Amino acid sequence: MGQKIHPQGFRLGPVFTWSSRWYADRKRYSDFLLQDIEVRQRLFARLKPAGLAHVEIERSINKVKITLHVSRPGVVIGRGGSGLEEVKKFIESVLGERPARSAPYEKGRLNAFDLGKTKVELVVEPVKEPNLNAYLVAVMISDQLAKRFPHKRACNQALERVMAAGAKGVRIALAGRIAGAEIARREKYKAGSVPLSTIREEIDYAEVPALTKSGYVGIKVWICKKSQ
Repeated sequence: MGQKIHPQGFRLGPVFTWSSRWYADRKRYSDFLLQDIEVRQRLFARLKPAGLAHVEIERSINKVKITLHVSRPGVVIGRGGSGLEEVKKFIESVLGERPARSAPYEKGRLNAFDLGKTKVELVVEPVKEPNLNAYLVAVMISDQLAKRFPHKRACNQALERVMAAGAKGVRIALAGRIAGAEIARREKYKAGSVPLSTIREEIDYAEVPALTKSGYVGIKVWICKKSQ
């Protein structure tokens, strides 16, 4: 069962909470969902140097609260908070865009993309230990593979860093044309214990592609954190 379901979706409620927290009727649900997807994609592309790991979005009647979990908060905040204002304006511009595939607005319907009365609140939270965040570990491996770094060394070094940071276990899986091979294959690396079927265990999971010169290599990372 652990191989067939998303580890975080499997634990929603007992261990994890939803990354988007809001309510909408049937007319606006798709609009808000498209907004959340677009905001996350743009932020991960823009704030990659800051080590963006997770984005939480909360909506109320006239406010959108966005929490950024980053490993280098100073890159986002900037000197005197100037960077924070730039990111806030960037988010407002993204929320103000209308997706090309959105349904035509009905007569008298509230425009979900009208920010005239909507306030954007931005909060930056630091990631205490980047080596215990599955997404940041996967991005690090992806960058190394794109630079033609030996894949076995990259994965083994990642295993050592994660276990040294205090993890209970870690698993890494690569799939694709590893090291430029003509035939795609899968390789797995593991250290410690990663019980995927135990709901009470806190399993951080991420999927990141490595766009190498020879092709696409998929990277999956599971990190089992020790119980508090």
